[in-house]
Amino acid sequence: MSDEDYLKHQFLVAMPSLEDENFTHTVSLLCEHSDEGAIGLVINRPTDLKLSEMMEQMDLEHAALADEAIVFWGGPVQPERGFVVHRQPGGWESSMEVARGLYITTSRDILRAIGLGEGPDDYIVVLGYAGWGAGQLESEIMHNSWLNTPVDEQILFNMPARDRWQAATRLLGVDVTQLTGDAGHA
Repeated sequence: MSDEDYLKHQFLVAMPSLEDENFTHTVSLLCEHSDEGAIGLVINRPTDLKLSEMMEQMDLEHAALADEAIVFWGGPVQPERGFVVHRQPGGWESSMEVARGLYITTSRDILRAIGLGEGPDDYIVVLGYAGWGAGQLESEIMHNSWLNTPVDEQILFNMPARDRWQAATRLLGVDVTQLTGDAGHA
């Protein structure tokens, strides 16, 4: 597979026919994709956990947080591991640029800054991730489980979670109600 065949920096959108309860109607930010596999973060599954509660458990100041800030379920792998998806690089200890101007940080220093009102303006916090082994994602795509589309930061940061799946399918000009589980390959 050549670099241009990789799907990193894309949304991975579950087809309506995908019945795996972990991924039904999900949109994932695909962070890494190579011959070795893929890693993504589900961005439309809010948990009942408020970010302020999580930060309190971590003994981090959180006075600058809005009460409605929530934590998302990022996937079934390592649900205790946290990721902050954000704009603005900020010089955090452990950050990776996943797309032009879009970063993922896994270090505690960004949460401390967010709690103090000194972090990035646009961010979401997710726990856990989705992972695919070598060739697994490609096989699932061939079996009509996923669509992919370029990342849209409006969907990622500004749209209510419940609307992200349909909005991501509309990026492809697709009416999600017209999609079927039947695959067709030339």
